[in-house]
Amino acid sequence: MHGYSRLGTARSSNSPPSSPRFRHGRSKSSSGRGSKQSIVQKVIFIFISAVFRRRGVLLLAPLLYISGMLLYMGSVSFDVVSLKNGVVVVHKRPPPGSVYRSPQLLSVWNSKVHQVWKPCVDKDISKAELPRSNGYFIIEANGGLNQQRLSICDAVAVAGLVNATLVIPIFHLNSVWRDSSNFKDIFDEEFFINTLRNQVNVVRELPDDVLQRFDNNISKIVNLRVKAWSSPTYYLHKVLPKLVELGAVRIAPFSNRLAHAVPSSVQGLRCLANFEALRFSEPIKRLAEKMVDRMFKKSYQSDGKYVSVHLRFEEDMVAFSCCEYDGGEEEKHEMDIARERSWRGKFRRRGRVIRPGANRVDGKCPLTPLEVGMMLRGMGFDKTTSVYVAAGNIYKTDKYMAPLKQMFPRLETKDTLASAEELAPFKGHSSRLAALDYTVCLYSEVFVTTQGGNFPHFLTGHRRYLFGGHAKTIKPDKRKLALLFDNPNIRWEDFKRQMRDMLRHSDQKGTETRKPSGSLYTFPMPDCMCKQAEAKNENVHLLL
Repeated sequence: MHGYSRLGTARSSNSPPSSPRFRHGRSKSSSGRGSKQSIVQKVIFIFISAVFRRRGVLLLAPLLYISGMLLYMGSVSFDVVSLKNGVVVVHKRPPPGSVYRSPQLLSVWNSKVHQVWKPCVDKDISKAELPRSNGYFIIEANGGLNQQRLSICDAVAVAGLVNATLVIPIFHLNSVWRDSSNFKDIFDEEFFINTLRNQVNVVRELPDDVLQRFDNNISKIVNLRVKAWSSPTYYLHKVLPKLVELGAVRIAPFSNRLAHAVPSSVQGLRCLANFEALRFSEPIKRLAEKMVDRMFKKSYQSDGKYVSVHLRFEEDMVAFSCCEYDGGEEEKHEMDIARERSWRGKFRRRGRVIRPGANRVDGKCPLTPLEVGMMLRGMGFDKTTSVYVAAGNIYKTDKYMAPLKQMFPRLETKDTLASAEELAPFKGHSSRLAALDYTVCLYSEVFVTTQGGNFPHFLTGHRRYLFGGHAKTIKPDKRKLALLFDNPNIRWEDFKRQMRDMLRHSDQKGTETRKPSGSLYTFPMPDCMCKQAEAKNENVHLLL
C-alpha cells in the first residue's frame, strides 16, 4: 500500500500543488468602428494588436501568463473554481503528501538528486501458505509511541526469522509516559494483521487451549532474557529451541533486542512492518487528517510555507538533560524534584557529576523555543511561515514560548489546530497525542528536529520513504549553535550566513543511505527503497 493513502485519500498527483492564485479576467472595450465588427473580427484585431503593438502585448500579457501557468501545471487538477466580484478564485485541496510547493522553499532544498528513491517493499513475496508455526511469540513493548513502534517492528522480524506466530504486542504502562492505551487504541489492528498475512501469522491473543497450559496466566510463560542488539544467530540458536520445546515464549521488555545489521530477508520484514503494516487507528487517523488539512489551508494564506518543529523542551526532558537555563535556584530545585520523581536516585549516584556547561558545549542541551525561532529566522523563514510545534507540556510555557510566538505569529499546536471536543478522547493518553503530532509533522514541507530520540529518528526515515528518498528535515548542529548563541559580539549577518550553511548541510544529509551500524527506521535506503531508473532532478519537480 502506498504511503500517501495512510490518511485515507484516494487522490495523488505527480506534481506538487501550486499556491492558490487570483486570476483576473480582463476585457477591452471596442471603439465606435469596432462595435460594428463581428466577434471573430474583434478577436483577430486584438490578436494582431498584441503581436504588432506594444500596448497590445501589455494587455495580452496576463492572458499569456495564465495560459502558460495552466500548461505548466497541466497535471494539477483544481477542486473549486468560483467567481467572486468578477474575480476567478481557484482553490486546490492537496492530498496529504503533495507538498514542497511554496516559492520560499524552492531555495531550501538544492541537493542535486539525479535519481529518486522509490518504496520497493513487496507485501506478497510469499503467496504460498505459511509453514506450520513453531509456536507463539509474545513481546512487551515499552516506552513511548516510537519506542513501541520499534519493538513491534523488530518483533515481526524475529517472528518471521524463527517461524513463530506473533501475538499482538502488549504495551507496558511506562512510568514516564503514563499511557494505558493498548495496541488497537493506537494502531489499526485489523490492517496490521492483514498486511502481514503473507509473511508472518499474527493473532490478537493466545488460543484458549494454549493459555490453559499456563493456568490462564500469561505471566507463567517463560520470559527469555535477551541482550540488547542480539543477532539473528542468537535467536536461531537460543530462542528457537525454547519456542519449539514450550510452544510459547515471551520477551519482556523487548526494546532494542534485535541488531541493526541483519540479513536482507529480515530487513524486509522490518520494512513491511514499519512503513506499510503500522498505520494509526481510525480515530487518530480521522483527526490527524483534519489537522493536516487545516495546516495546508493555513499555509496557503502565507504563500504555502508549512514547517513543523519537534520541540523537546518539556520539564522531563529539561530535567533529564541536566542543563541549566535562566531560572536560577528555583529552576534547579524544580529540576531536582523532576529527576527524582521520574528516575528515583539515578542522578544522585555516587561519583555522578552533573556539568551543565559541558553538556551545552557538547550539544546535549535541548534548544529553547527562542533559540529555535532565531535559528529559523536566520535560515530565512519569516513571520508569514506557518509553524506547527509538536511537543508535550513545555516547561514554563508562558515564559519560554512567548518569543517564538512573537517571531512566528502563525504558530499552531495540537490545542490550537484541533478543538477541545476533538482532543477530548485523546487527553491523558500521551502516545495517542504523539501520534497526532507525528502525522502533522510527517506531511509538513520542512521538519525541524531539535533533540535526539525515537520520534525524529522514525519521522526522518518515514519522510524519506514517502518523499522520494529526501527527508526534507533540518537537523541543527547544536554544538555550533551553542557557540553562536553564547557569542555576544556576533553580527546578525554573520549569524544568518552560519544558519544558511547549516541548512545546506541538512539538505546534503537528506538522502543518506544506511550504514552497517545505522537504523533502517531512520535510513530506509537501500533496504526498503530502490532507485528509480530514470528519475529527473528533484528541483524540476519543485518548480511545477
